[in-house]
Amino acid sequence: MATTARGRAPALLWIVGFLGLLWNAFGCYDYLMTETANAAYLAKYPADQIAYLNALPSWLVAPWALGVWGGLLGSILLLMRSRYSVWAFALSFIGCVVVMGYEMLATTVPVSMTEGVMAMMPWVILVVAAFLLWFSWNEEKKGVLR
Repeated sequence: MATTARGRAPALLWIVGFLGLLWNAFGCYDYLMTETANAAYLAKYPADQIAYLNALPSWLVAPWALGVWGGLLGSILLLMRSRYSVWAFALSFIGCVVVMGYEMLATTVPVSMTEGVMAMMPWVILVVAAFLLWFSWNEEKKGVLR
């Protein structure tokens, strides 16, 4: 049942918005800790991953920032029931595609990033970003967002 922007928001919007907020908040935390070279945070990563991150081109920081901060903003806007969440999630998705595309096509990732859960993380990130974009777009079409 569709809910208009004036009516009560569906429970699924709150669930997706809150989970998206947690997911993207961790992405922002990871971004900040990596970009500020926080020694305690980076100590848990293998040396080959640190070397890989340090070797990435500096221009890649901008789409990464767009991806994580756009996702956080989109989640906040979704919880506020703002139609601008669609735009924020679209920018986030574009940032994810640029970063992941570069990492998959233009670099050789360390072996430690191709094993176990680490091998799946780029795909999980892209799927979550695409889902959040789709969900917010769908909610806007239904009239839930204003």
